[in-house]
Amino acid sequence: MVFRVVVFCVLLGLSGFAHSQQYSLEDYVRVCETSGDDVLAGAGCFMVGTVYDNGEGVKQDKTKAREYYTKACELESATGCFNLGSMYYNGEGVKQDKSRAKEFYGKACELEDADGCFIVGSMYYNGKGVKQDYTKAREYYTKACELESATGCLIVGSMYYNGKGVKQDKSRAKEFYGKACELEDADGCFIVGSMYDNGEGVKQDYTKAREYYTKACELESATGCNNLGSMYYNGEGVKQDKSRAKEFYGKACDLGGFQLGCDNYRVLNEQGVR
Repeated sequence: MVFRVVVFCVLLGLSGFAHSQQYSLEDYVRVCETSGDDVLAGAGCFMVGTVYDNGEGVKQDKTKAREYYTKACELESATGCFNLGSMYYNGEGVKQDKSRAKEFYGKACELEDADGCFIVGSMYYNGKGVKQDYTKAREYYTKACELESATGCLIVGSMYYNGKGVKQDKSRAKEFYGKACELEDADGCFIVGSMYDNGEGVKQDYTKAREYYTKACELESATGCNNLGSMYYNGEGVKQDKSRAKEFYGKACDLGGFQLGCDNYRVLNEQGVR
């Protein structure tokens, strides 16, 4: 599990602090304990927690970190709740307790934190700290998606595509994969491209397939580049152009040595395609 940090200087700036000022632990403690503004106080408590959590200028103290994250969470700091959940999940500064972790991740989700929603979804999906429940997993992943978690959108899409915890619906799957793509997720773009390419859940449309493969390739999807190359090679949705095909096969090969892309590039190279 990961931990989160937030930018604090902006909040302090709103209270009259100069943005260029360097803040000390004492500053954060003062804001945490004396601010009459719950949002600002929550941010201050969160920052005290991160200082102790990471041992920044003080001796690392996970117990104190947990205490301040708890106070931040009580003041409705979503990041405080999230980090508190991570401490319980990992057993840092407290006995490991995934059920309690789920509680705090859940509160972060209620406070509109996409990562909190995503992790609760994952806990239900995998049965970690809770009884496995695909329906609840989908509900939390959906909320994460609504809060612009690309991975949340991608997983909801896969649940509809495979009929996991919901009736199979490839049209709905395409909707969620499409949103993941809009959020710059390469896999989401590639999958929508494949659906248009093969007419799965949508009417077959090579032009749209090429558009989505192009975006996937731009986002460094080796499979997106390879399939884009094949469209140029075969003249599907675009005028046949073996030179362009070779270009995209080469990019697929370069992106982590995708073997099919490398093989396709080699074949065209042997054919003398420039």
